[in-house]
Amino acid sequence: MAYSSGGLIEATDYNGFVSTTANNINKIWSTGSTDSGWGESALSTVSVGATVTATNWASMVNTLTTMGNQTNTTITSRTAPVTGNTIAILANVQADINSITNNRGNASLSGTTSSTWTGTNCKTAATSAASGGWTITFTNTVTFASANAARYFWNAGGLVRLDMNKSSTGTDKDPDWNTFVGTVGTLYLSGRVNGAAQTIAGTSYTGFTRSGGSGTPSPNLSTTGWYTLVAGAAATTMWQLNETVSPYTGDYIRITAAVDSTSTILTLVTTWVDAGYSGAGKTNAISGGTGTTSPYSAFGTSPTVLCRFVPPSSTYLTSAAWGTPAVAATTV
Repeated sequence: MAYSSGGLIEATDYNGFVSTTANNINKIWSTGSTDSGWGESALSTVSVGATVTATNWASMVNTLTTMGNQTNTTITSRTAPVTGNTIAILANVQADINSITNNRGNASLSGTTSSTWTGTNCKTAATSAASGGWTITFTNTVTFASANAARYFWNAGGLVRLDMNKSSTGTDKDPDWNTFVGTVGTLYLSGRVNGAAQTIAGTSYTGFTRSGGSGTPSPNLSTTGWYTLVAGAAATTMWQLNETVSPYTGDYIRITAAVDSTSTILTLVTTWVDAGYSGAGKTNAISGGTGTTSPYSAFGTSPTVLCRFVPPSSTYLTSAAWGTPAVAATTV
């Protein structure tokens, strides 16, 4: 019998909302699969023929309210039933579950940006002073405790961000690279849950999102996120910004992204390339400088690519679900 006013309320009605309909609470709230699931404890179902108690309904109502708050989804206002209340239909439950399912990648709040890493994310020594070009390769990895932990992180609104800096001086080419690096802005990788942009703490993240900066990158895979990347596949070139100031138009900054075959490690490789033209009597070398150290408080002066993560907020969800990813850096 359909769940409706005047009808018999059955365990199958409650179980449908919680677990058995195509769009249900546990699919988003609990383990789920791929881009559905936040890793919270599943709501219990009720055996067919058994009584659905006020406690069962209250747990469902309270969880649905929390899910609406997490995703900033407007849902029907409800009061959780208590033992002794008159039995009544709860209106629009499935419609609200459907809305939350569609908005499941959104997050009303965001966590605090991480500040620690292992390894070296900067080049404190100068590049070669020859008239030829040079390359600096910054490799950053973000490692999750498990594939599920990674899913919960991205599904609940987690982000990985890249910031770049260089302010060292002393060579002919330093001012040019200082200015060029300053045009990059901040880059964010999001999950791209449900194949769409996610609104996280009021900001729209499309997959690989640039905040600030100037210039036109090409390629610019702005709609490629964690779930777009293929686990175990070769690295994808996400973004490249070329210098536009002559005669240095062969210089560029490129970012690639890859996910390992276990879906637990994100690898971001940022390459700074100088093509090698500086004019007669000048050098293409750039200075090193002071390093940027963990925990982060401020940039040093040396060429740096800083990778950090922004965890989901734990206001409505449990941070133990996604844990604390480990960030590691190497620079050559």
